[in-house]
Amino acid sequence: MFAIEFGENGDILCSGRLDAAECAKAQDFMDSVSGSSVLDFAQLEYISSAGLGILLKTQKRLVSAGEGLKIINVNNHIHDVFRYSGFHSIFEIETQ
Repeated sequence: MFAIEFGENGDILCSGRLDAAECAKAQDFMDSVSGSSVLDFAQLEYISSAGLGILLKTQKRLVSAGEGLKIINVNNHIHDVFRYSGFHSIFEIETQ
């Protein structure tokens, strides 16, 4: 199960597992994001390569407009995925 929504403070809250089965939901949500945004991964358990692709696509779109994504509360496993994929150099990331 995967959920994505805006939190009370405007951060984007992600929870559950962002895998290929949930990509359409995530892509629809991220397509509506404009301007610099914070993704809170405190409740995200897993992200697949398909999920990384959605983040990359969104980051490229935002950076072209002078904006970008910041990802906070990243657990050790997901942080390793970002490091091994090289995505740690594309996003500003804060671990838990």
